[in-house]
Amino acid sequence: MNELERVALERLIAVALHDSGQSRKVANFLLAWWNAPRCGGFDLTDIWNLDAAIQQDMIVVLCMTVRLSAYPGRLGYDEPLRRIEALWRALDVTA
Repeated sequence: MNELERVALERLIAVALHDSGQSRKVANFLLAWWNAPRCGGFDLTDIWNLDAAIQQDMIVVLCMTVRLSAYPGRLGYDEPLRRIEALWRALDVTA
């Protein structure tokens, strides 16, 4: 992972760990990458309703996942994704 990708991913993680209007969408994006069978998928149209900076970070991370073919755990990000899952899936009984 290069520096641009690392910074984009860590910004998205920070957004997902807070409770803002965009946090759930970012959390869904990251959780779909981490464990889609357990955490659910991601509606691509959710990107339309995000700030441009967040959209750009998502594009960077998506391209990174394609390039590396790696899950977050292989990149050292299991712990923050577990925290995101605990936060958002505990709040969403339908997930």
